[in-house]
Amino acid sequence: MDLKKIFMNLQKQMISRLSANSKIINHPTAKGDASELNWIEMLNTYLPKRYKVDKAFVLDHEGTLSEQIDLVIYDHQYSPFLFNQDNALYIPSESVYAVFEIKQNINKDVIEYAGKKAESVRKLKRTSTSIRHAGGKFAPKKPFKILAGILSLGCDWKPPFSDGLKRVLNDLKEKQRIDLGCSLRSGGFEVKYSRRYVNFESSKCDDALIFFFLRLLDRLQKLGTVPAMDISKYGKVLERR
Repeated sequence: MDLKKIFMNLQKQMISRLSANSKIINHPTAKGDASELNWIEMLNTYLPKRYKVDKAFVLDHEGTLSEQIDLVIYDHQYSPFLFNQDNALYIPSESVYAVFEIKQNINKDVIEYAGKKAESVRKLKRTSTSIRHAGGKFAPKKPFKILAGILSLGCDWKPPFSDGLKRVLNDLKEKQRIDLGCSLRSGGFEVKYSRRYVNFESSKCDDALIFFFLRLLDRLQKLGTVPAMDISKYGKVLERR
């Protein structure tokens, strides 16, 4: 089985769908919703089943709410509860692995917008508690840094991943940092940050989707499992009523 060929065909299908949507659908919100559904469907299909992907708000035990996120990758196995109110999904912050914004094209404004959306999730408070097992208990796990990224059909920079993009990434605040991205027509990219510079890797346009997907999967595996949620802290909301 030619794995690269599979992803290249999938990439062509997504480009075709998203291009058709952009031509046929005139309303910006409807156009955005169509794009989101394509990315959500793809990741729900190909990511391991321990992960779930949806458009959602993220909240913490104090009731603080993030902005609505186009695509949230969250725990599907150990998350004890989710809230679905009038088709708006609310996910506990402890359950989140990654957040992505979905746009037609990547540019400076979109990167900064995605960074602010990521910040609204990363600033939420996450609980962690010990886990009991047959031999005793595991200590509470320190919450990891939630991944953030941008997904698009095209890119306004020419060439796509020029110094302009790197400068915008470098200027983002710590909680706004973008880790991964994919422009189906331009390529995939991964960003790693140090104190002095941005380490930026990108793919050719033909390899955009497979590059992004494999880098995403690698980063998710390195995060491990989400911390065990301290449900008692969520329960204190009832005591305050």
